[in-house]
Amino acid sequence: MYRFSTDRKGVGYAALILAILFLAGCATNKDELLTHNGQTMHDIWSREAGNGGRAARELLDARQSLRRPLTTEDVQAAPREQARYTRTAHNEIVSQFQRLPNPDLVMYVFPHLAGTDPVPVPGYSTVFPLYQRVQYALPGERVEDY
Repeated sequence: MYRFSTDRKGVGYAALILAILFLAGCATNKDELLTHNGQTMHDIWSREAGNGGRAARELLDARQSLRRPLTTEDVQAAPREQARYTRTAHNEIVSQFQRLPNPDLVMYVFPHLAGTDPVPVPGYSTVFPLYQRVQYALPGERVEDY
């Protein structure tokens, strides 16, 4: 059987180093590490944005170049676009989870004899679904081309 030899000096040094690291970590506080000098985010934003200086003018010009006026098409299309996201009685009735197609299979049962006393059973047709359970599509899943 192999025995691990432990060096007591090595274990002692490791424990001492861990204790020093632990105490050093506890010696700091968050205010020393993350100084904010009494400034709020609004103050920092205002200072960095320039607040009326050249930097603020450049920022405003950059924003203006990204803006575009609404056209009459945009204004007229807004209600149609918003209608998809608006809850109405019709939307609530039409479920988001559409039923997947479950084709009916028609089976013809030929005339036969059935039972312990052979009784003639005439031929007949019966209909049953292909899948045992009703399956539902996930929202957005295409169901029309199956």
